[in-house]
Amino acid sequence: MGVSCFLLACLFLLSLGLIHVINGQPLVPAFILFGDSIVDQGNNNNLETLVKANFPPYGRDYPKHIPTGRFCNGKLASDFTAENLGFNSSPPAYLSHAAKGKHLLIGANFASASSGYYDLTAKLFNTIPLSTQLEYYKEYQKKVVKLVGKVNATSFINGSVHFVSAGSSDFLQNYFVNPLLFEAYTPHQFSDILIQSYAKFVQELYELGARKIGVTTLPPIGCVPAAITIFGGEGSNKCVEKLNKAAIYFNRKLNATSLKLQQKLSGLNLVVLDIYQPLLDLVTHPTDHGFFEARRACCGTGLVETSFLCNAESPGTCKNATEYVFWDGFHPTEAANQVLSDDLLAAGLSLIG
Repeated sequence: MGVSCFLLACLFLLSLGLIHVINGQPLVPAFILFGDSIVDQGNNNNLETLVKANFPPYGRDYPKHIPTGRFCNGKLASDFTAENLGFNSSPPAYLSHAAKGKHLLIGANFASASSGYYDLTAKLFNTIPLSTQLEYYKEYQKKVVKLVGKVNATSFINGSVHFVSAGSSDFLQNYFVNPLLFEAYTPHQFSDILIQSYAKFVQELYELGARKIGVTTLPPIGCVPAAITIFGGEGSNKCVEKLNKAAIYFNRKLNATSLKLQQKLSGLNLVVLDIYQPLLDLVTHPTDHGFFEARRACCGTGLVETSFLCNAESPGTCKNATEYVFWDGFHPTEAANQVLSDDLLAAGLSLIG
């Protein structure tokens, strides 16, 4: 299909989507999320962990200016994706009070900040590893069966979009700061371990009925403010090459493994959503996208703060986050998330067919 035909097809599907939204009917039965802080909407609020974002200034630009546990000043890219799918709200964090009854029929969010494909990453921070997120998902499916019956539940799960975002914490919060790992494995070897875990996770989702699965690549992890501060040397403003090289290798393996899974598992629609290049573009050419600051984050000094280090008393926090690519040392602002979500939309359309 030529580029112009593809774009016309995308516009046509979008127009169909708008009709569904107007009629109050989402494009898919539910939106189900797994992963780390990029998509965590508040599960960590209910854990005994330091990795939380349920206090100001997090959430200051979110509706009603409430800190929800999202690692952002406002909405996440997954919030915008839920809107693009036609949902009036994002699926509830599974450990929240909202995750009960009919609220579960728009999906559920199992993600946990500081989680990853490597289960020990989550265990270091007492957060929810992917293996446990999967157990919660099995529990969730039983609740859906009680709500709609077994036959309807099967169709419900088959038609729902499952979204996975993980891997960044495995590198930034574990591998590159953990001598037990970086002295035992090269970055490529560690990537291979993560990819094996990813493949196992997708196969388990498939066995549980998931047929529409979107997975994000790693972002340019060497370009986040905290990574440059910690690994880039004093006064550095450049992305850390060794970290980005690790991400590029991982992404190459992710694409190859996903293709094999697609060929192996009948009826699986597995789409790799590239977040590396769109975020790299924002970092290297911020003004092209309406941003003015890509090295420093909005919160505090903007060099390293995240989670409890980014708080209401953090000196220097910016007044207008729309000018910044990053909200804290690791996470994009709502404005950047909007751009990233829009960039992923065309690729994500193939999941709703």
